[in-house]
Amino acid sequence: MSDLEKCMEHLIVIFHRYTVDGDGKSLGKKQLKKLLEHELPTFLKSQKNPHLVDCIMKDLDLNKDDRLDFEEFLPLVAGLSMACEKCYVTKEKKTKQ
Repeated sequence: MSDLEKCMEHLIVIFHRYTVDGDGKSLGKKQLKKLLEHELPTFLKSQKNPHLVDCIMKDLDLNKDDRLDFEEFLPLVAGLSMACEKCYVTKEKKTKQ
């Protein structure tokens, strides 16, 4: 597999590692919080909002079932990846000056 294919596989495996018991298809708020604490600890610690998990859940839960399926979860990963890429580009510009 290519590096990108491996990354996609890891993303899928990580998502399913935290899914609701017996469901295997979605994250509840408790599972989302656990995923964020274990897989994105730097992001979580850098936020000042004590209701961050509630806000993320509200923003991403498109069908309002209080769960995030993989399709609803992906915008979080995409948004964070885009923010990280902007930081990367900024850092690269500074090192070339």
